[in-house]
Amino acid sequence: MIEVEGLTKYYGRSPVPAIEDVTFRVEKGEILGFLGPNGAGKTTTMRIITGYFPPSRGTARVAGYDVMENPTEVKKRVGYLPEHPPLYNDMTVEGFLNFVADIKGLDRSKKKLRIGEVAERCGLDEVMDVRIGKLSKGYRQRVGVAQALVHDPEVLILDEPTIGLDPKQVVEVRNLIKSLAGERTVILSTHILPEVSMTCGRVVIINKGRVVAEDTPENLTARLRGVRTIFVEARGPADGIEKVLREVPDVKEVRHEGSEDGTHRFVVESTLEKDIRAQLASSVVSGGFQLLELRPVGMSLEDIFLQLTTEEGA
Repeated sequence: MIEVEGLTKYYGRSPVPAIEDVTFRVEKGEILGFLGPNGAGKTTTMRIITGYFPPSRGTARVAGYDVMENPTEVKKRVGYLPEHPPLYNDMTVEGFLNFVADIKGLDRSKKKLRIGEVAERCGLDEVMDVRIGKLSKGYRQRVGVAQALVHDPEVLILDEPTIGLDPKQVVEVRNLIKSLAGERTVILSTHILPEVSMTCGRVVIINKGRVVAEDTPENLTARLRGVRTIFVEARGPADGIEKVLREVPDVKEVRHEGSEDGTHRFVVESTLEKDIRAQLASSVVSGGFQLLELRPVGMSLEDIFLQLTTEEGA
């Protein structure tokens, strides 16, 4: 749905690019976290994808349309929430959404119904007659999301959607974003790590204008550690459980982490090439032991982020 290849952007005569050779893909229906420190190049990348301004070199395509060659077609398919939504304080919420719908060419016969659907989806029903300038920050952010959705776009690009919100408002906006999964392709650009871990299945991490990682948090953990790590809890003799775990092909290490009431906890390390969880489960059960829990062990997104974006991690 979104293909970004070799994007590079220089501002003015600066010899240092804001972004350089940025490349990634977003599949249809996916929510991708676009993660990086402040000043890493997230907003620059988002603005190029939405056709806000051109790259110095490289290409970006949305639904097969090049953002520079077919900007109108791209904008029909993209809803954009910038970090600071351009809202008109003197307009009511309903008036503003009507205004945006007209700008985006929404069919008049469908406009009223669509605005009503978006207002309900974004929790704006009770404030449609209220002037935007009188709304709380949380409601203003909802209006920003609503204007991005009003023309029913295939792609939604959200730049720091929860910045400045209180904890309750953050949860509300986060739940709204999660509800869009599968319906639309979403890029969530942020430096707030919980937003990514709670809403996104895959992340792109950018640092100093360059993409430094692209994968699921689980796979990034494996790559950074050099092994896959799996937690196993089972009931039975510890030495017997450990023996069957070690006999599974591609297991590199088994560590006994503790015991309680006849149950034993192990950490198993395996090679990166294969996912051996099914074999581990089968071996434990076939050995006559009770398998209580089996799950991958990942680094926190904070640990991954710091390792990839700090001088020490580099």
